[in-house]
Amino acid sequence: MRIIGGSARGRTLKTPVGQDIRPTSDKVRLAIFNALFSRGGVADKTVLDAFCGTGALGCEALSQGAAKSIFCDISKVSLGLTQENVAALGFTDRSEFILKDAAKLPPFIPSPLRGEGQGGGENGGGKIDIVFLDPPYRKGLIIPVLDTLKSGNWLADGAIIVIETEKETPPVEGCGEIVFDKTYGETRVSFLKT
Repeated sequence: MRIIGGSARGRTLKTPVGQDIRPTSDKVRLAIFNALFSRGGVADKTVLDAFCGTGALGCEALSQGAAKSIFCDISKVSLGLTQENVAALGFTDRSEFILKDAAKLPPFIPSPLRGEGQGGGENGGGKIDIVFLDPPYRKGLIIPVLDTLKSGNWLADGAIIVIETEKETPPVEGCGEIVFDKTYGETRVSFLKT
C-alpha cells in the first residue's frame, strides 16, 4: 500500500498482519481524493481519520497538503501502526493521536495543534473540515460517530464526511446532504456535507 499523491507520493505504508484491519485500497483512496479535489481538495484543511487502522487516509491527506490530521482508533495496535506510518513519512508535527472510541469522543476543545478559532483549516481554526469514516463493516457504528461529532461541536461549517461501507449499505440520510455516492467493487463511498 502506497501514498498515491502529494509530497509523499509513492512512499510505502506499513500494513497489518491478519484481517483485524481492513485498509482502504489504493484504488478507492484515489477515487476519494479525486472526488475531494473536485470539491476544493484537502489543502490547508483539518481532517479526522476515525477508525484510522493504518492511517492511510489521514496520511494521504497530509501528503496532499492538509494542515493537520487527527487520527482516532480504539485499538492500541491500530493507533501504534498509524503512529509508525506518520513518523516514517515525517508528518508527526501535523498529527494528533487519540486512543478512544470515535463514538465516545468528548466535546471539542481546541488544542495548540488544532488552533483556537471557530471553523476549520484555512480559517486557522481547529474544527474538522473533512472526516474519514471507515468503520468495521456491519457493526452500526456510523450514526453514533456522526451524532458524537455533531453534538460535541467537532465539525466546521460545511464539513465533508467521507463514509466507506460495504456496497449493499444505503447512504446515510438525515446527517447532511449527500453530495457524492459511488460503488467501487465491494466498497460504497458516500460524501455528506454538513
